[in-house]
Formats: sequence, C-alpha cells, structure tokens
Amino acid sequence: MKVWFITGASRGFGALVAERALANGDAVVATARDSKKIVERFGDRSNLLPVTLDVTDAAQARAAADEAVRKYGRIDVLLNNAGYGLLGAVEEASAEEIEALYRTNVFGLLAVTRAVLPHMRQERAGHIINISSVGGISSFSGWGVYGSTKFAIEGLSEALSMELAPLGIHVTVVEPGFFRTDFLDASSLVTSANKIADYHETSGAMRQTAIDANHNQPGNPDKLAEIIVDIGNLAKPPFRLPLGSDTVTRSERRITDSQAMLRQWRDVAVSTDFEPMGAAAWAG
Repeated sequence: MKVWFITGASRGFGALVAERALANGDAVVATARDSKKIVERFGDRSNLLPVTLDVTDAAQARAAADEAVRKYGRIDVLLNNAGYGLLGAVEEASAEEIEALYRTNVFGLLAVTRAVLPHMRQERAGHIINISSVGGISSFSGWGVYGSTKFAIEGLSEALSMELAPLGIHVTVVEPGFFRTDFLDASSLVTSANKIADYHETSGAMRQTAIDANHNQPGNPDKLAEIIVDIGNLAKPPFRLPLGSDTVTRSERRITDSQAMLRQWRDVAVSTDFEPMGAAAWAG
C-alpha cells in the first residue's frame, strides 16, 4: 500500500489521481483549501484523510505533513498538483497577479516539499511528483508569467533529483499539454484585466484561443491520472514525463531549435573562454 499526499485534490488532476489511488487500495492524504470538498467528492473512507491546506502557508503545510505521518506512518508519494493559470501579456499582468501566482505555483510547491522531505529522508525512501506543463518546456504568448512558474518548477525538480537520489528519494516532473479539465475555466484561470492594444495579435489572440479551446482540449485527463498512479508505483520512475501529443510536438521542436542554434553559434559560444595556458607559460 502506498501513502499518497496530494495537493489540490478536490478537483482536476489531483482529484482524478486521488480517485485512482483510493481504488487501488492506497491511502490518500487529500488536501485542499476546504477539506469539506474532499469529503463531498470521495465520502468517508478508511484509507482517506481529508486535510485543509493552503499551500502558501508553510506552517499549515508542516502540520498537514505531520498529521499524515501520525495517521499512516509515512508518506510514500507527494504529488504537488495545486496551482492555477494566469493569461495575459507579461506587461499586462499586474504585480499583484504575478505575486499571487508565484505564491501558489512556486512558493506553495516549495513549502509543501520542504514540509514532507524530513519524513521521506527519515525513511530513506519516497517519490516527489511535480506537475509542470508544456509551458515549462517552451513558452507561449499570453502565458509568459504562468510559464515562468513552470520553468521554475523544472529547475527546482532537476536540482532536487540530484540532491535526493543518494537518499533513495525519486523526483518526477510531469509536463502535461492541454488536457480536457477545468483549467481554462474561471475557477482555475485568472485572465489579466489589463489589456494593451499593441498585444491584440499575440496575447489578445491567445485570450480568444483559450475560450475556444475550453473543454475541447485533446488530452484525456483520466488517462493522465492513470499514468501518474502507475508512475508512483515504479521502483525506477522517470525524471521527466511529457504527457500529450502537443507536449511531445513542442518538445521535439524545442530540441530541434536548440540544436540549430548551437550549430550556428557554437564558435562564438566557446570563444568566450580564457585562452589555455601552455607549459611554457607555467614554467615562467
């Protein structure tokens, strides 16, 4: 039996993963800003611990992790799923919108991870699964600030995987493309109120694209949830997991573009090193 600790478990990917883990007979610590929504969705189960958690509150995150360990003895898998989107050009986004987004998407993930890690280190085992995005691989107009939070998660996850591997703790960063959830609804997406006419053809067009794509996205969230539960049970899980045909296409394009850039600019790049010193120079 695995013990899952899932943030943002009342809806979206978090709820679907919790549902599958519970069906597998795993124990799930399901967190949300209002734990009543957890009970409303899943009912009263012996292998379910609903916990109220605002991920931006570090003290509350530590208390939630401690409660999970008191109940089940350990935390095997941490799924950092809580987060939301911000749509608008970089210049259009207000300071308040940007700061609020980072508090949840980045600082919230850090707070929960730092709360759970002492328990995993004590066991010398565990698996952290961080939900990133196709926007964490390659940015889109209108999604720059949101994408930057996912780029941050990518970098944090990569360093964590190096730091935790000797301790028997795995890290996986999941990069979903556009999946048919409520992500593009007002419940999960903030659209900057500020609109600048000069961005009409870029971020402005993306605002309309998001409206048209809502609940028409190509990705099947049930399949994603199933894969995440499977990954949580692997002895050797992957570090990076792109999910969705759109993520694969975007990843391949990013690799191709990076290779072309290196071919064109390699000589300039390496020319910035100091000239190597020969033996005569060392001899004086």
